[in-house]
Amino acid sequence: METTSRVGAKAPAAEGAQQAPSGRRAVDGYLLAPFPWYGLDEAFTGPRWLMQVGTAADGAVEHGSIGHGDEPSVRGDAGSAGEPREKFAVVVTVAAHPSRRSADGTGLLEATSVSSAAWLAGVGLLSFTWPGQMDHTLRDDWLDQQTETAWALADDLEGPEWSQLSLPVDGAAASFYYRESEFGWVLAGTTETGVHLGAYGRGMSAYGLGFSVVKDIAAYA
Repeated sequence: METTSRVGAKAPAAEGAQQAPSGRRAVDGYLLAPFPWYGLDEAFTGPRWLMQVGTAADGAVEHGSIGHGDEPSVRGDAGSAGEPREKFAVVVTVAAHPSRRSADGTGLLEATSVSSAAWLAGVGLLSFTWPGQMDHTLRDDWLDQQTETAWALADDLEGPEWSQLSLPVDGAAASFYYRESEFGWVLAGTTETGVHLGAYGRGMSAYGLGFSVVKDIAAYA
C-alpha cells in the first residue's frame, strides 16, 4: 500500500483522544487541513462530533475522522447483558496526493490511496471492539493481530473479502469497496475533490448513507 507509516497513523487508541467529551475536542487540527472534510450528508439528522486528526512526518494534516450517532465506548463486541449496542458511523477523510518530498526536504512522503482510507477505517472500527470473552490483558495482542489483518485486507481491495457498493457523494453516485465483519462494517472510496473516503460503523446500515463536504467544520467543535 502506498502510504508512509500507514498514512503516518497508528491504530486509533482505544482510550484517549477519541473518548474525550466533544466540548474538549480542539477543531484547530481540522482547520489546518488543506483539503475538504467529509461527513454524512443532510439526510442524517443525529449528533455529529469531531474525533482526531493524523499528521504526516512533516507535520502536515493527512487525515481525520468525524463521528455520527452515538459516541462509541470501548467494550466487548456483545456489550453488557441487556444493553443495546451503540449505533454510529464514522467518516474518515484522507488527503489524496502522490509521492512527494517532505516540507523540510529530509525525506520522501509516499502516496496515499483508497487503501489508506480502508486501513484507517478498519483499525478505527477495531479500536472500539474486542471479543467479549477476552481478558483485558490479552486485548493488546488481539488488537495487534487484527490490525495486521485490517492492513492486509486494505491492501487487497479486489480480493474476495470486499464487495462493491454505490453511494452518493456530493449528490452523485460513487463506487465504494465494502466489507462486513462481526464487529461492524468498513467501506472506502475516493472523490473528485482531492480526498479519499473511508467509513466504519455498527448499528447503522451502510446501504442508506450518503456523504458530502462539511461546510463549516468549526460548527462541530
